[in-house]
Amino acid sequence: MSVTRDIRRQTLVIATHNQGKLEECADLLKRYNLSLTSAKELGLPEPEETETSFVGNARIKAHAAARASGLPSLADDSGIAIDALNGAPGVYTADWAETDQGRDFVVAMTKAHELLEKKSAPYPRRAQFCCTLVLAWPDGHDLVFAGEMPGQIVWPMRGELGHGYDPIFQPDGFDVTFGEMDRWEKNKISHRAKAFDKLYDHFGD
Repeated sequence: MSVTRDIRRQTLVIATHNQGKLEECADLLKRYNLSLTSAKELGLPEPEETETSFVGNARIKAHAAARASGLPSLADDSGIAIDALNGAPGVYTADWAETDQGRDFVVAMTKAHELLEKKSAPYPRRAQFCCTLVLAWPDGHDLVFAGEMPGQIVWPMRGELGHGYDPIFQPDGFDVTFGEMDRWEKNKISHRAKAFDKLYDHFGD
């Protein structure tokens, strides 16, 4: 691997305007000696996410930040895919929460539950949280790392510690939802953590 592709001891742009996502990525990258900044801190615009796949939208964000900043940039696109809904909401995970008053994930979770009920989906109602990381350089080169956390959809909503669809997602091997799990404990086993594990495997410790 060319040394120019090694992100360690470099400045890396996290291609997000979401402070929570920036903090999670910073926690997951703390083993590397990195100087981190974000697209928001650099004043970069948010590109329109026009793709229909996680990797497609992550590529849009990573390459836009790399071109604009002249620095290697890391983006993620993530969401929940519910088996009985043919993988929906998928890349439209956040869109399901859109209301006239802004994003409301109670609305999104209720929609998911009602659609499952309408289909009389059998239990367990299998689902996966998915995360795709794209690490891009200003010259157009990129690397892709994907992770999934399998589990099931539960109802009613449980827990107030997470965000998004966390209160209705119970990961395999646990009797609590992501919404009932400490944020940093979840960060160790989540779909995003699994994607970062693959990044570590590529670059080494």
